[in-house]
Amino acid sequence: MKSKKEIERPIILVTNDDGITAPGIKSLVDAVKDLGDVVVVAPDKPQSGMGHAITIGVPLRLNKVTGFFDDVQAWQTNGTPVDCVKLAVDKILHRKPDICLSGINHGANHSINVIYSGTMSAAMEASIESIPSIGFSLLDYSIDADFSASKFYVHKIVESVMKKKLTRHFLLNVNIPQGPLDVLKGIKVCRQAYAKYDEDFDERIDPNGRKYFWLTGEFKNFDEGEDTDVWALEHNYVSVVPVHFDLTNYKLKEQLENNWEIL
Repeated sequence: MKSKKEIERPIILVTNDDGITAPGIKSLVDAVKDLGDVVVVAPDKPQSGMGHAITIGVPLRLNKVTGFFDDVQAWQTNGTPVDCVKLAVDKILHRKPDICLSGINHGANHSINVIYSGTMSAAMEASIESIPSIGFSLLDYSIDADFSASKFYVHKIVESVMKKKLTRHFLLNVNIPQGPLDVLKGIKVCRQAYAKYDEDFDERIDPNGRKYFWLTGEFKNFDEGEDTDVWALEHNYVSVVPVHFDLTNYKLKEQLENNWEIL
């Protein structure tokens, strides 16, 4: 006879930064709900670009949601994506889930975007809390984006990952090219490219005659490597970048320890 632990289904925490009604999060739930017991905790409105922000000084609300996800427990909060993970563990699950999945984001989170991304910050928060986690993004900003190929690769990746014994801080950043399944060439494990937006603040005037600024910019890739996430995506591969929250520059650390005169 199997023990209780052996027959328990894994708990899969799902969150995002596009808001609980975004098509991407519903596609993510649909892709993995056969792999465990899914619990959704997501923002009640879009929180793109929030990075690793947390809510301080404002009351956090947490409300159950019905009717959007079939047979899946779901909650929404006025907090950030990182707040969602914290609230899920402390107030809803009362234990750490077996894995945390964030997304599927509407738009790219490759290269430098990982720093600004609410999607990846939610996944990173879970990783900080020793919860294996994956962030998923589709390179299509449209509300009508086709997530069929994304659902295939999400299921494939999550199913494979959950069969393995994962390290406590396991964290992947997965980006999926736009297009039908038969156009995508497969999966490539990559490094993060050195690419960023050449930003500009467009100066405008509102209807009341007051000046305001609107952030614009052009994405530029400064990295010619063929082992990067940008290269993989440009060549119709799903990019998988292992990520960690330790920002220490170990090479510079060693140089300073050996050569810095003030030490």
